[in-house]
Amino acid sequence: MCSWTRRTFVTGALSTAALSLAADGVPTSGTARRGAGRGPGAPVAAGYFPAHGDPGYDVAHYDIRLAYRPRGRALDAVTRVTASPAEPLERVAFDLASRLDVTGVEVNGAPARFRHRHGKLRLSPAAPLLPGEPFTAAVRYRGRPGPVRSPFGAIGWDYTQGSGVIVASQPLGAPSWFPCNDRPDDKAAYRITATVPEGLHVVANGVLQGHSPGPGPTRTWTYDHALPMASYLAQVQIGQFAFSRQHGGPVPLRNACPPHLTEHFAHDFGRQPQMMTLFSRLFGPYPFEVYGSVVVDAELDEPVENQTYALFGTNHLDGRRTSEHLVAHELVHHWFGNSVSLTDWRHIWLNEGFATYGEWLWSEHSGGPGARELAASNWSDLADDAQRMRIGAPGPSHLFDDRVYSRGACTLQALRTTLGDATFFALLRNWALRYRHGSAGTEDFIALAEHHSRRPLRSLLHAWLYDRRLPPLPPERV
Repeated sequence: MCSWTRRTFVTGALSTAALSLAADGVPTSGTARRGAGRGPGAPVAAGYFPAHGDPGYDVAHYDIRLAYRPRGRALDAVTRVTASPAEPLERVAFDLASRLDVTGVEVNGAPARFRHRHGKLRLSPAAPLLPGEPFTAAVRYRGRPGPVRSPFGAIGWDYTQGSGVIVASQPLGAPSWFPCNDRPDDKAAYRITATVPEGLHVVANGVLQGHSPGPGPTRTWTYDHALPMASYLAQVQIGQFAFSRQHGGPVPLRNACPPHLTEHFAHDFGRQPQMMTLFSRLFGPYPFEVYGSVVVDAELDEPVENQTYALFGTNHLDGRRTSEHLVAHELVHHWFGNSVSLTDWRHIWLNEGFATYGEWLWSEHSGGPGARELAASNWSDLADDAQRMRIGAPGPSHLFDDRVYSRGACTLQALRTTLGDATFFALLRNWALRYRHGSAGTEDFIALAEHHSRRPLRSLLHAWLYDRRLPPLPPERV
């Protein structure tokens, strides 16, 4: 979750690009089904943000094609959504910001009636959509995109220095720039194509397929991400970037930052390969095809774990590795939060507690304070706070409260002390493997932890997750 310092700038020009609608072992309540995290027809409980998402279908693929003109901050776009109905559907609802103007919709190649109001795009196909018969909806739209309002401020599509664009959507900002089923448990593959003026560069999720001259003085960039991704992790960053690669880790590492910050970046992010090696050993193989970090020309309150390309601001670079713990944090999210996603936002501690604990593990590995020492320090801070939080159900307005992060990490340290290192890290590796590219919740984690420990753990974990009173950290084994 982040916000950034917003500015207004004079922008350049871009000829409108031509966009076409044509195609180019433990039983638990969770599921590891690739691409969605929930099966068609599965019951879906009302979540923290019931106005977002539609449980009636399951998306397999988004093909997002954008043409961005900095002068006027104008966007022309078409998004093709390929999905499967979970039940017979006479209408389909996508989340899409009302400030974008929908100019045409097709379903399976035929024009469809639609209504776009209050952030919902509702389509009426010519014939009902049936389970077992995938459909493709193509939505053409244009306008001047901007961030959408949320309980966490304005999030989604926004602007950086010069002619740049920044996209940071967690948790509800994805509809600011493309029509989607905006649920953390409906995951899909993505292809993102962006046409921008010559001289600007594009960063998006997945693997860069190439960039080539577009119509007029423009260039078209294409990224493909074949593995499942939640909508809030999708991104497109536009600006002037210096691209670089790092070697030494188990997967390719490619990065981007403003050209004048390359020296600081090389130092501050220089230990990403070592982090990747450590976390792959502790958590199992890195779950995606590539990784890297992008620094945009704006200040961000916090970085964001956008999938395969974590997002940082210029304030996270100082040449002294002051923000290195955040570099570790966003990388850990790719196991816990991105690959293993949430069934609902109420389980946010499974993302942020795990990533915060990853910071402690990196500190422990790299010569800083160990996880036990950091847990004790964080526990003391939590104990001094008169306001106690049930981090297993923090409420929709407190998803990114600091206590979700620190108490979540302390929960894992308490579990590590109880189980011992061998069993604890075996549990984390199994968690990352069992729900790889799927979704799971807190009860799934408790069940798997008890399977590994072969003894009851529910009272321990429920005290940390659901009691307002702060439990004591268990004494270390001798």
